[in-house]
Amino acid sequence: MASTSAASGEHPASAPAPTSSRTVLSAADIDRALTRIAYEILEANKGPANLVLLGIPRRGYPLAQRLAAKLAATDPRIEPAAITGQLDVTMFRDDLARQPTRAPQRTELPVSGIDGKVVVLVDDVLYSGRTIRAALDALVDLGRPQAVRLAVLVDRGHRELPIRADHVGKNLPTSSSEKVRVRLAEIDGPGTADEVVIEAGA
Repeated sequence: MASTSAASGEHPASAPAPTSSRTVLSAADIDRALTRIAYEILEANKGPANLVLLGIPRRGYPLAQRLAAKLAATDPRIEPAAITGQLDVTMFRDDLARQPTRAPQRTELPVSGIDGKVVVLVDDVLYSGRTIRAALDALVDLGRPQAVRLAVLVDRGHRELPIRADHVGKNLPTSSSEKVRVRLAEIDGPGTADEVVIEAGA
């Protein structure tokens, strides 16, 4: 016996297509990547002198805090809270006209400031490079660092500006239609497993 929808010429509502995704970094992978980056930062700086880590909201900030803790575990002269801060780049972005509802975050610098410091910008994903350009513009308003370096958990390519990371957790070739999702317990909730996921584009 034909179903009612078939008999009436109607088609059953189709279920939404499932999103294809795959995990490319687990919690353990993220931890190992941050440990390696912390060693690289100390080696490049020849020690902890004048280091400041500035995380770019939202996920760059907890990554900066984790890196600071790993630096302190390596060198007891480092006080994590004293070298870590958060740099909001919202008002320096070049896409505000298209995304006017972006909510600004707080900028919080270490008490020592950034003048004469080696500032390591920390972000979760490096993509076009436009967020980092905005971060560099924001720094100009805050002081004059001795040097600025960039540490990212994931570099997915597709650069639009001549910006390169000094420290990379994982180089992750992607297509421009794919999305890279970084999930961290500090931002996504204590029950969330740390991971990096690639979601296929439509």
